Amino acid sequence: MASSAAPAPSKAIRPLQIAVGRWRDAAERRLEAERDQLFLFLPVMLGGGIAAWLLLPDPRHWAAAMLAAGAVGCAALAGGGGGRLGRAVAVGAAVLALGVALIWWRADRVAAPVLARAAIVAVEGQATAVEPLPARALVRVTLVALRWQAPVPDPAPRRIRVNLAAADVPAGLSPGATIRLRARLMPPAPPAVPGAYDFARVAWFQKWGATGRGFAPVAVIRPGEVRADARARLTRHIESRLDGSAGGIAAALATGSTGAIGEPDAEAMRRAGLAHLLSVSGLHITAVVALVMLVVSRLLALSVRVALTGRVPLLAGSAAALAAIGYTWLAGAEVPTIRSCVAALMILAAIALGREAITMRLVAVGALIVLAAWPEALAGPSFQLSFAAVTAIVALHEHAPLRAFLSPRGERWPRRLGRGFVSLLVTGLVVEAALMPIAAFHFHRAGLYGALANLVAIPLTTFVVMPAEAAALALDAVGLGAPLWWVAGQGIALLLAIARHVAAAPGAVAAVPAMPAGAFALMVSGGLWFALWRTRWRRWGALPFAIGAAWALATPPPDLIVTGDGRHLGLRTDDGRVAMLRDRGGDYVRDTLGEAGGARVEGDDAAPTLLSDLPAARCNRDLCRIARGGREVLATRSAFLVPAARLVPLCRRADVVVSERRLPRRCRARWLTLDRATLERTGGVAVTFATGRIVTVRRARDRHPWVVAVDDAAMKGRPARYRMQAWWPMR
Repeated sequence: MASSAAPAPSKAIRPLQIAVGRWRDAAERRLEAERDQLFLFLPVMLGGGIAAWLLLPDPRHWAAAMLAAGAVGCAALAGGGGGRLGRAVAVGAAVLALGVALIWWRADRVAAPVLARAAIVAVEGQATAVEPLPARALVRVTLVALRWQAPVPDPAPRRIRVNLAAADVPAGLSPGATIRLRARLMPPAPPAVPGAYDFARVAWFQKWGATGRGFAPVAVIRPGEVRADARARLTRHIESRLDGSAGGIAAALATGSTGAIGEPDAEAMRRAGLAHLLSVSGLHITAVVALVMLVVSRLLALSVRVALTGRVPLLAGSAAALAAIGYTWLAGAEVPTIRSCVAALMILAAIALGREAITMRLVAVGALIVLAAWPEALAGPSFQLSFAAVTAIVALHEHAPLRAFLSPRGERWPRRLGRGFVSLLVTGLVVEAALMPIAAFHFHRAGLYGALANLVAIPLTTFVVMPAEAAALALDAVGLGAPLWWVAGQGIALLLAIARHVAAAPGAVAAVPAMPAGAFALMVSGGLWFALWRTRWRRWGALPFAIGAAWALATPPPDLIVTGDGRHLGLRTDDGRVAMLRDRGGDYVRDTLGEAGGARVEGDDAAPTLLSDLPAARCNRDLCRIARGGREVLATRSAFLVPAARLVPLCRRADVVVSERRLPRRCRARWLTLDRATLERTGGVAVTFATGRIVTVRRARDRHPWVVAVDDAAMKGRPARYRMQAWWPMR
């Protein structure tokens, strides 16, 4: 009779089972000790699913990611033995799959027609937003297209954004107005080079189908509603009280409008690490809430009856909540402002319930709300910078030794003041360290003195400029605001002086070449691991962070950067600069090529380095040849056709050929040919000669909707053979 007993495990398998069991028991003990922290990883896993959708190329990979997450979750439940580890992995996998599905659904939900190619059109539409940009003498108008005049673009975008010269703006142009104008429109631009800003992705989620420049005359068919523009009226009032960039900064603090800030001052604020003061966010909402709570609580305390009820904090918090909501509406209700308002309301709710106000759970809930409502915000630097700063501050101040150091004690005011200064300095340094990888990844620059500048700038803005401006606005109702406007102006003048001084300091900004996405992901993962756990195993977060930092530092900057249209080329020189092919590229092209190549940061008035000025270059009006890193580069630099008999031999001798035109079939370089046909399917290109590494903006078979919309529209009417070639990956 056969035995029904299960066979005994082999001698080779049993030690493995024991090791796995011990590892699982150790993990269970760790998770039991960290059970209060597990909730914090929900927004991390949701963000991981969103990031996976953004990084993976097409629906097959998105579906595979969801299925793989589901399989991992089921395996964790089956093999977890009912412990905390299995449940935690299963919940994390389910939330990750939810993140993929959420951003996929959101991208389909906001789908709108996108213009196929540049066109000059006449359109009648209703203005939904009117944003003055006084520093650039422009007005930016967002329109919902109502009627197109022939020729009608195919497809015709429903929502467009155009810039108008301030002198061409007619009376009556305000939100809600119906206008008619001619404009040169273009599809939302993809990144010009690898690592650059992806405006096409941002425009897709904003439902902008085209952007461009409008021409005079602009006819107002139906004026807008005057009542709807309280924000614009307040902005104009503030700008009339203070001249120049001071008025622009004051308006930015109150309404979020930065159009009146001069570009040199805005650049100085960016270089000094103070640009966060120019967008209404957590700092500004916190200052408003604190000021309103202080004033209302003091006024309510004057009534003995109200004070004895013990409801003063609740009533003051309610008033502060209304002030936060009103300030958010006044500042334009942008995503960063809404995010900060939600966090402030949650803090006020915690105070009302008698709970600890600022905790990591509060940050996690805020992140979950934002990602659930706007999952695309994860890819933007605003979300990453703000939540990284808040997470670093809260994690630091939840650290037991620092809490003990900052706890109240009976001591004289000099020691108390010194303790507060040390706290500000340590907090500034920690926040700067948390933000530096994000700034380097998105902006290719790392500020070195930002922590020191913020030590003065943040208290100055919070305790001097904003209260003086608020009081001045209140007193303007009776015509007595001038003295306080003077105080606010002096505070802003000191803020600008700090920004200019720090920005001009040697080594204030370090240039960083485009960082590999994998290195950035490792640094973010390591930082989150270190910030969210509380026991000693948090130290393991230093390992992926160090690997990611070493990877980023070891990645050499590209030697050659080519824009997607082939018109502009940057070649990195031995002294760290990036030499441009054309001198008519403008500041935008110069900055884009310089940032992508990790160019040495120079002053705004520095003349661009031209390829034709390099001693090793051989250039005429039509062509430029130069040897760099053991490779010879040939580039066309004019719109005139070079005879094939002259061009083909030059192509065959060059390792890399770059042209904005379609080159003859016989004009092929020995290694890499980047002409119009190739660049249409690759986008901008960055090449590193020493390693042979080629990075392109476009990926083969990329089916994200902002890519598909332009490609499908652009392929209409073209031969089928060309459509197939346009998707063929570069060899």
